[in-house]
Amino acid sequence: MVSYEYILGGFLASLLGSVFFMIISTTLGGNKKVKALSGGVKSNAFGDGEFRPEMEEEKSTDVVIVGAGVAGAALAYTLAKEGRRVHVIERDLSEQDRIVGELLQPGGYLKLIELGLEDCANESIDAQKVFGYALYKDGKDTKLSYPLENYSSDIAGRSFHNGRFIQRMREKAATLSNVKLEQGTVTTLIEEKGTIKGVIYKNKAGEEFRTYAPLTIVCDGCFSNLRKNLSAPKVESPSCFVGLVLENCDLPHANHGHVILGDPSPVLFYPISSTEIRCLVDVPGTKVPSLASGEMAKYLKTVVAPQIPPQLYNSFIAAIDKGNIKSMQNKSMAANPLPTPGALLLGDSFNMRHPLTGGGMTVALSDIVLLRDLLRPLHDLNDAAALCNYLESFYTLRKPVSSTINTLAGALYKVFCASPDPARQEMREACFGYLSLGGICSYGPVSLLSGLNPRPLHLFLHFFAVAIYGVGRLMLPFPSPQRTWLGVRLILSASGIIFPIIKGEGVRQMFFPATVPAYYRAPPVQ
Repeated sequence: MVSYEYILGGFLASLLGSVFFMIISTTLGGNKKVKALSGGVKSNAFGDGEFRPEMEEEKSTDVVIVGAGVAGAALAYTLAKEGRRVHVIERDLSEQDRIVGELLQPGGYLKLIELGLEDCANESIDAQKVFGYALYKDGKDTKLSYPLENYSSDIAGRSFHNGRFIQRMREKAATLSNVKLEQGTVTTLIEEKGTIKGVIYKNKAGEEFRTYAPLTIVCDGCFSNLRKNLSAPKVESPSCFVGLVLENCDLPHANHGHVILGDPSPVLFYPISSTEIRCLVDVPGTKVPSLASGEMAKYLKTVVAPQIPPQLYNSFIAAIDKGNIKSMQNKSMAANPLPTPGALLLGDSFNMRHPLTGGGMTVALSDIVLLRDLLRPLHDLNDAAALCNYLESFYTLRKPVSSTINTLAGALYKVFCASPDPARQEMREACFGYLSLGGICSYGPVSLLSGLNPRPLHLFLHFFAVAIYGVGRLMLPFPSPQRTWLGVRLILSASGIIFPIIKGEGVRQMFFPATVPAYYRAPPVQ
């Protein structure tokens, strides 16, 4: 017969064990469920349907991405495909109607293919193939085709509605189980002892939360409020774009972008769907004529309309009368990072150039391919200092592509703008004449513009070849002191355009990257 004492002792031991287990469970579980700032309870759902408590997110997230535009959405998909657990926070997940980021160069499309995202820029969004440019000046025009002879028939530029393209990439990223895509506004980077640990953000309901990860990548666009923490930005605003949509008309050269060297500055036309043509009118300075007072419509009809190709005139006037006119500030900003453990800048928050040449998305996608390849050998991202030291190579390795496209954009914009300076006028004439020669004179610059040949030295040589061609024009049929002096001023003017841009990009990184120690950084030993 079982003794009474044994039964009582077993009961008390079981009771005490249960109480102890409940205390431990409450202490640990309760701490995990505390919301970081406001004290409420919140669980985070990842795409695989599992719910993870807030304080576990530092372990359950590898990368926090701020922003889901072109750079953020493409990066989220890319890193998730590499097996990273990604948390993306985007201010507004609805489809946006923007007037830039609508033309992807062939070099950018090749990067899109490398990332497995080419189906986001196809017939599903009514994207249009672009095979080159047509350049207009004073009633004359020349056609500049991309050098695509050695590529498959699918390789070309792509033009589309920016909002549709981004939504398609977001949708594709969201299909991956290790991507959490959330609408919210990031307000602050979380910093501890000089290392970025994550971000503070407000969700759609206005509640404030924290999210942690070993690596935070800021891709919050041209109006970034976080870039000042990770770089020393010097933002310039050379001009504004005024955007219209022309409907049911045909471009003089089908499937080509059209650049009109107008006065005071260029006008662009390119298809964004099978029935729509985007027109971007560049207005120098930081202000545009008032839309409400009718000054904008007057400016477009009296100053711009007489300079555009006759085939587009009626549709251009109809678009003005329709009244759906948008404007935005064009910005330029050389990359000037402050390497910070635990964080990285990418996209327009990091580096901008004038959108005249449509190179921004090509630079961003090229940066993502490079960053993916640099991170690929690393299974653990938690050593922030070692990772920061290693990723300094990113800033040097990106230079061939980014500096070529950035320099070309800045230089071409200044050359294409009208000027009262005779030397600048001659440079503009020389540029149009040089590109009209055909052969290497058009093939070379267009291969640079397209992102297919991102070589800074080739850009430098072609730019000064244009200047020398201009001097040669001035010396024929016979040189005179006045023409010789104008030729000297033309060379000085060309130097004044390109050398400040090169200086901003970094002469050593741009032309001699192999002499930069960071070029050879090896992945941290793990």
